[in-house]
Amino acid sequence: MPLPTGNVAWPPPHLAPALDAMSTWDTWWSGDPDRLEKLYGGGSGGPDPKRMQYAGGVVGRMARWWWGTPTAPGERRTKLHVPIAGDLCGGSANLLFSEAPNFTVADDATQKRLDELVDDGMLATLQSAAEVGAALGGVYLRPVYDLELADRPWLDAVHADRAVPEFRWGRLSAVTFWRTVHEADGQVWRHLERHERGTIQHGLYQGTAQKLGHTVPLEDHPATAGFAEIVSDEGLVDTGYDGLDVSYIPNDMTRRWRCNVDLKDLGRSDLDGVEPLMDSLDEVYASWMRDIRLGKGRIVVPSAYLQSNGPGQGASWNPDQEAFAGINMLARDGAQLTVAQFAIRVQEHRDSAEDLVNQILRSAGYSGQTFGIGGDVAVTATESNAKERRSMTTRGRKILRTRPGLGNAGHALLAVDRHVFGTQIKPQRPNIEFYDSVQEDPLSLANTADVLKRAMAASTDTLVRMVHPEWDDTMVKAEVRRIQAESGQAVEDPMQAGALP
Repeated sequence: MPLPTGNVAWPPPHLAPALDAMSTWDTWWSGDPDRLEKLYGGGSGGPDPKRMQYAGGVVGRMARWWWGTPTAPGERRTKLHVPIAGDLCGGSANLLFSEAPNFTVADDATQKRLDELVDDGMLATLQSAAEVGAALGGVYLRPVYDLELADRPWLDAVHADRAVPEFRWGRLSAVTFWRTVHEADGQVWRHLERHERGTIQHGLYQGTAQKLGHTVPLEDHPATAGFAEIVSDEGLVDTGYDGLDVSYIPNDMTRRWRCNVDLKDLGRSDLDGVEPLMDSLDEVYASWMRDIRLGKGRIVVPSAYLQSNGPGQGASWNPDQEAFAGINMLARDGAQLTVAQFAIRVQEHRDSAEDLVNQILRSAGYSGQTFGIGGDVAVTATESNAKERRSMTTRGRKILRTRPGLGNAGHALLAVDRHVFGTQIKPQRPNIEFYDSVQEDPLSLANTADVLKRAMAASTDTLVRMVHPEWDDTMVKAEVRRIQAESGQAVEDPMQAGALP
C-alpha cells in the first residue's frame, strides 16, 4: 500500500482512542503541572473551570479530577505534582537495560562487526526506548545511517504516538511514521515515511492541522531535501533487508482495546489505570504542603497595639521588637495578643502518601523495593529477588516481548550495514541474552563453590559456571583447563604419552 494520495484526515481517525490515551500518559510522564492543568481543565485561564466541573461526558469527568479543580481568581497555584510516572517508566527501563544484553551470532566476522555496532551507543538508545515504551505502551526500532555523520548504521527509536502501524496476526507488517517539519499561518508540513518489506517510501505533504493535504516535492523543505537525492523515481529507498526493517516492541498486552482490531496489538502503558491514584497522590502532597503553610505561627494583634508609620503610611506590628512602650487603654477592653498555631498532620499525610505509592507500584507490576522503599540495607541476591519478586516477574514478562523485536532489529541493522557500507559480513538474526539485574555477591558465590568442592558435589566445570554465569562454553572450558593445570589435575593420557607399549 503506497502513501496517502488524497486530502485525508491526519492522524487517521481509527487511531484517535489510542492517541488520546497516549497524550494523557505522556502528560503524566512529562511531570509538567501546566500540562496537567491544561489536560484536566483546572487552570485559571481558558474556559470557565467551574462550569466544566458540572459538564457532562468526557470533559466533565476529567474536570472532576483533583487536577481539574479550578484555582480561585487572584490566588497563586498551590497544586503540587509528584513525578512518580517518570520514576515508574525510568525504573522499567533500568530493570530491562541496566546492563547491555548480549548479542551473539555464529559467524566470527559478523560477530566482530556486531560488537562494534552494539558498542556504538546502542545501550543508551535501548534504555531511552524502553522508558518511552513503558510510558506510551510501545516503541519502534529502526536502523538509520548518515554518511556524513558516521561510517556505520545505528538503531533509532520512534515513539508510538508518531506512527500508523499495520499488524497481521499480531505482527507488524508495515508502518508509516510522520513528523511535523514546519507549521505557520495555518499550514502544516508533514514528512511521512512508510516502511514495507525491503523498501522505504518518503513523502512530503502540505496541509492543515486536521488534514494531510497534498504532496509537494521533497526538495521543497530542508528537512526532507536530503531524501530527494537517494529515492528512486517512485520515491522508494531499498533497505537491503528482505523483511520489514522496523521492529515494534510492545510494553505489555493491552486491556482496553483487546476487542478493537485496529488497536489490540499496540500494547499497554505502565501508567494505564493508575492515573486516578497518581491524581490522589498529588492531592495528598498538596494537602500536606497546605498544612505546612497554615501551620506557620501567626499573632493576632488588636488595633490599639499597632505602631503608626506616619500620616498616610498606616500602622504595623513588629513581632521581633524586644521592648514596647506602654499603651494607655482600659483593662475592660480585654485587648490581648492571640497566637494562632495550627497542627501539621505529618504522620497522617505520610501514611496516606506511602499507601498510594505502594498501590501505584503494585498496579503497575512493581515492588516497592525496586524504587528504594524499605531502606538500603545490604542483602544477598536471594533476599533481594524475594523482595523484588513482583518486579522480577514483570521484567521477565517484558523480556519475552522485547527479545523478538530486538533480534529483528539487530538482523536489519546488519543487513543495512552490508548494503550501504559494503561490509563483508553475513547478516543473520542474533541471539539475545539478558543478564540478571541482581548479581550474586562474589564472596557468597565463592563460599558456596568452596563448600560444594570440599563435599565433592560438583565438578570444576559446574563450579566455574556457577561463579561466572555470564560466560559461554568456550570461556568456561578455557578456565577449567587453566584451573586443572595450576592445581596439577591435568593428567596426561598415558596411552598418548607413550608410557605403555
